Amino acid sequence: MNIRNRYAKVCLFLWILGMCLTAHSLKAQSVIPVPLKMEKGTGFFLLSEKTRLYTNLQGGEAKLWENYLKTLPVQLKKGKKKDTQQVLSLLITSKNPQLPSPESYTLSVTPQQILIRATSGAGLFYGMQTLLQLAQPSGAGSYSIASVEIEDTPRFAYRGLMLDVSRHFSTKEFIKKQIDALAYYKINRLHLHLTDAAGWRLEIKKYPLLTEFAAWRTDPTWKQWWNGGRKYLRFDASGAHGGYYTQDDIREILQYARQHYITVIPEIEMPSHSEEVLAAYPQLSCSGEPYKNSDFCIGNEETFTFLENVLTEVMALFPSEYIHIGGDEAGKSAWKTCPKCQKRMKDEHLANVDELQSYLIHRIEKFLNAHGRHLLGWDEILQGGIAPNATVMSWRGEEGGIAAVTSGHRAIMTPGAYCYLDSYQDAPYSQPEAIGGYLPLKKVYAYNPVPASLTAEQAKLVYGVQGNLWVEYIPTPEHVEYMIYPRILALAETAWSAPERKSWQDFHTRALSAVADLQAKGYHPFDLKKEIGSRPESLQPVSHLALGKKVIYNSPYSSHYPAQGNTALTDGIRGDWTYGDGSWQGFISDNCLDVTIDMEKETSIRSVTAAFMQVVGAEVFLPETVVISISDDGVHFTELRKQHFKVSKETPIRFADISWQGEAKGRYVRYQAQAGSEFGGWIFTDEIIVK
Repeated sequence: MNIRNRYAKVCLFLWILGMCLTAHSLKAQSVIPVPLKMEKGTGFFLLSEKTRLYTNLQGGEAKLWENYLKTLPVQLKKGKKKDTQQVLSLLITSKNPQLPSPESYTLSVTPQQILIRATSGAGLFYGMQTLLQLAQPSGAGSYSIASVEIEDTPRFAYRGLMLDVSRHFSTKEFIKKQIDALAYYKINRLHLHLTDAAGWRLEIKKYPLLTEFAAWRTDPTWKQWWNGGRKYLRFDASGAHGGYYTQDDIREILQYARQHYITVIPEIEMPSHSEEVLAAYPQLSCSGEPYKNSDFCIGNEETFTFLENVLTEVMALFPSEYIHIGGDEAGKSAWKTCPKCQKRMKDEHLANVDELQSYLIHRIEKFLNAHGRHLLGWDEILQGGIAPNATVMSWRGEEGGIAAVTSGHRAIMTPGAYCYLDSYQDAPYSQPEAIGGYLPLKKVYAYNPVPASLTAEQAKLVYGVQGNLWVEYIPTPEHVEYMIYPRILALAETAWSAPERKSWQDFHTRALSAVADLQAKGYHPFDLKKEIGSRPESLQPVSHLALGKKVIYNSPYSSHYPAQGNTALTDGIRGDWTYGDGSWQGFISDNCLDVTIDMEKETSIRSVTAAFMQVVGAEVFLPETVVISISDDGVHFTELRKQHFKVSKETPIRFADISWQGEAKGRYVRYQAQAGSEFGGWIFTDEIIVK
């Protein structure tokens, strides 16, 4: 071989090696959540069936790992402690500054060996997930892993996903499939919303009607059922739709979760969201009749017998520290006139129905505490006084969580604006129907679960963060996955990674890779590379003649959706795809928008425009009537346009500009928009543009 050919071959080899090292370098940056410390080395380790495995795990944890290792893409041979070449070592070690938490780990990859250290099996497991994310196929059933040194530890102990299995039932196989993905991204809590009006989903042997009757309804989808009478059927009746988990199903799910270091938390709703229970056992309601109440009768002692019997079976199944009891959205109206509830209030010296709910929460907490468990509930459990040892799951913003930690209680942050995965994740017109809202991946990623108002000591009581997927409008398994992924990955990084390690641009690149990986594994995530993004109008301020001009409100805006208050409709800021983004102003009083803009002097006007939205699931509708007028004195107005529109529920999401165009002069511009008589509901607009 001549020198020129040898030189060419060497150059080709170096080019291929460089490409391999570049690929490894890129792969090394693909870990989600991003580790605390990560330093790249040189070379790579080839993971294959020739690789030996050594571990000092013992007892039950060793058994868990034995089963888990069988699921890995490479089957490893058993190694010895003295092995130093081509070995993957999983070592339990003593606690040290590098391993401050049972879930902390260190990972060392060199061309000779892989070493994962932790103080528990959980830490080793998370080190293994990072290793699997770093690995890439290298042919012939082997995987190459770039040399790297990683030191990693979680920010929060609680990193969760709530899955609603009441509105649409999910099979145990589907739940196990999600456990695979959640564990891969270091989520360690799976909260199952097992009971709600749409169906009871857990076998309780003492109360067979819960699964023979309350688990089955007349319609396959929640939307059809909700709009069509909301009735239940026996499981063997024609047209019955539903399902439930047997206690053996739950044991199987829990064993699988345990193998993936995920704790499953059951939720049994009380005192409200209990229509299905009260249809099966109407004596537990205030009326004593089915289909009349959604709240348990707290004055009825049989209610507590039922709840304690149910919770006894739940605790026998679920070993979790927490039992979630719901506690949200109780109507409480029947309690005000129910003789039993009124007697309970009198006997217990309760001032109002909020304190009556608190009585139930306190009593249930004592029962759970007596069995070594803790109570977890939505932030309404604060009403009437929080139970002594309860943990609050804050969903109506962060206020409930702040109130909990400032009173010495743990809080799990899950505010709807950042953590409700049932919201649209892209331009609503491009997405399957959802309940409303707009929660793109970038906004989820931006969330910080520790409010700035908390002291360092109070911040320690923020136990973690959770994403919630309510499935009213999500009837299929594929749609469920579409809504979960990749947004849960953003929450996973928020929950695990140190804030200073987070970078949106870097995460977005890694998320694109993760979506492709999930698709290859048979999941159905939202295709991030096709994301449309924010409503174009919201991306930059709009300039127009009424900018900064005074707005006179002839009908008040809602205090719940004030946007920027009295300046909101002439501040040049347009809203995004959701009414809850702080830029859309909401009107519910008299079901109308009625405002007058003072242009300060006579002005030549050629157009007046306002945008409106429709979100049927949230009872937000386009207006039925719009009147646009002009005036010289602000008292006597001349109509420029009056138009009636047909309001329909057939289009769940819609955005529309309603304008007048022409030639007019005047100082005052009045814009009126009236809700329809059939549906009523909310009216939202973001800016009145005058040109």
